[in-house]
Order: sequence, then C-alpha cells, then structure tokens
Amino acid sequence: MTDQPLCLTLIVPHQLRDEVFDYLAEQSDLVSGFSASHGAGHGADVRLHSAAERVRGHADQTAVQVILTQTAAGSLLDRLRASFAGTRLVYWTMPVTEFGTIE
Repeated sequence: MTDQPLCLTLIVPHQLRDEVFDYLAEQSDLVSGFSASHGAGHGADVRLHSAAERVRGHADQTAVQVILTQTAAGSLLDRLRASFAGTRLVYWTMPVTEFGTIE
C-alpha cells in the first residue's frame, strides 16, 4: 500500500493567520509549501470576533491548503493539535488523485 497524497485544508481565523503561516513554514520536514485564500465563515459555530464581523454576519477567515502524504498529514495534525489547542481550527482532508507542476 502506498502513502496516498491528501489535501489538508485548514480554516484559520483572521487573528491567527500570520501565526499559522509562520508555524507551517517551520514544519519543513512535513510541509514543502501551501496555498491560502480569503474566506468568510458562516454558521452557528463560527465565532464573530469583531464588531465589523458581527455587523456583516460572517467571520473573516483564511483557507489554507497543503498537499502532503497521509502519514505527513497525520503528523502535522498532531502537531497542530498540540500547538493550537483551544483555537478551534477547522480542518478536513481530501484524497488527491493527481498533483504536479505544469512546466
């Protein structure tokens, strides 16, 4: 059995964005790079931290995507749980059927 690639997606509150970016950059044994995009969190479990978020009705968030092996994803999630306990980072994984670079 091979160690299949996954896409790990993290939903990061705006106030933790730079800290998570720095943290992921430090995990160079597991993370070779990542992509991030702005998002808006909606739902009963989403914390609205600022007055502006409460007026708009959604939280400013960042969606971070990392492609890595299933084993590396498990290790990274263990590290994130230890380093970001209590922050309520949301995550999910999805299988990646193909990954590469167009040269």
